[in-house]
Amino acid sequence: MVDIAFGPTPGTRPDTTNAREAYLEMVRRKRMYGGILLVIFVALMASGWMLADTRNAGGFWSGLPQTLDFPSEVLTEAWTDRAHLPAMIWDHVPALIETLNIAAVSTLLGALAAMALALLATRGLARWPRAIPLFRRTMDALRAIPEIVIALVLIYILGGGPVPAVIAIALHTGGALGKLFSEVAENADLKPVEGLASVGATWSQRMWLGVLPQVAPNWLSYALLRFEINVRASAILGFVGEGGIGHDLKLAMQWGQGRYDEVVAIFLLLFATIVLVDRISDHYRHRLVQGA
Repeated sequence: MVDIAFGPTPGTRPDTTNAREAYLEMVRRKRMYGGILLVIFVALMASGWMLADTRNAGGFWSGLPQTLDFPSEVLTEAWTDRAHLPAMIWDHVPALIETLNIAAVSTLLGALAAMALALLATRGLARWPRAIPLFRRTMDALRAIPEIVIALVLIYILGGGPVPAVIAIALHTGGALGKLFSEVAENADLKPVEGLASVGATWSQRMWLGVLPQVAPNWLSYALLRFEINVRASAILGFVGEGGIGHDLKLAMQWGQGRYDEVVAIFLLLFATIVLVDRISDHYRHRLVQGA
């Protein structure tokens, strides 16, 4: 006769001691590593502040109470000449239009380059699978170099003006959007692509008819988001002689006292434009993603 026991023997309970000890040990280890990283971070921050204070001509801590002196001087002068602010804002609208043109053209060129790079770098869709690492590293390189660095190099080659700004922003946009576009394309359904391939469609036809209809809403949403970023980037590049409203802001700040009201006018115009672009693009991005 064989006795078959079901469940644990009466009077015993499952052994959870080892699991509990392992869990507590893991928690203690994470806390120890977190504490060590926090100490290293605080030490690096403290040493960095000390080094910056020693190299600062006026002393960082002694000048800290004077932080608000310059903004208050700018706002005071702008408030005194507040009656002229609307006219000054209107005078800088052409420069703002140039800035928006730089952002729009660079976004369009960068998005087109990103579309090609994304499709060529996506697994399962790439025309040359062995070249996928090459295209991915190309996108990494494009977005790793800041726009201002590219613009400074192009100034020496092409001179000042909006063209170097457009090229610099477009290159960085191509790398940044290419990464996002590729991640979206990787989630595309491959059944339409396989169906088109079975009837003899070329690679371009498979991408145009089988992939783009699926990824277009998200791609357009990312492109609109990038346009917001490029508006700010094109304004910043104006400080290095690339034209647009950033160049006007640089000139106004260089003149110093007597032109601070113009600085405030440019800031107000730029702020209002960025808010407006943000709201419009946010509205259309929401409609694209939701399919409205």
